[in-house]
Amino acid sequence: MELKVLPIEEVNKCVAQEFIDLINSKKNPVIGLATGSTPLGVYKNLVNAYKNKEVSFAHVESFNLDEYVGLNEDHNQSYRYFMNNNLFNHINIDKSNTFVPNGLAEDLEAQCKEYDQKIVE
Repeated sequence: MELKVLPIEEVNKCVAQEFIDLINSKKNPVIGLATGSTPLGVYKNLVNAYKNKEVSFAHVESFNLDEYVGLNEDHNQSYRYFMNNNLFNHINIDKSNTFVPNGLAEDLEAQCKEYDQKIVE
C-alpha cells in the first residue's frame, strides 16, 4: 500500500470539513480544539466556511485541551487569547459555550476536576 502525502492546505480543508459535517449533523455539537500553529489552517477554513454560510456555530460547545498556569485570558500568550483571535472572534459562537481551563484558579486541582466534569456533562 502506497501512502500519499497531501499538501497541508488539503489536509486543513479535510479536517475543517470533518468539523463542518459534525456541526451540521448534530443539534448541539460538542467539539474539542487545540492551540498552536498546527490547527491554524483548519481554523481559517472554519472561519471561511462560516462567512460563506456553510456552517453555524450558534449551538456549538467547545473544549480546549489546556491553558498556561498564571496567565489571564487577555495575555497574548494565553490559549484563551489565541482561540479568541484565531477562531471565536470570527464566528457566531457564544463565548459562554467555549471552555478553556482557568490557569488562574486558586485551587488548580479542583478546577481541573470541575473542567473534567463539564466535559463529561
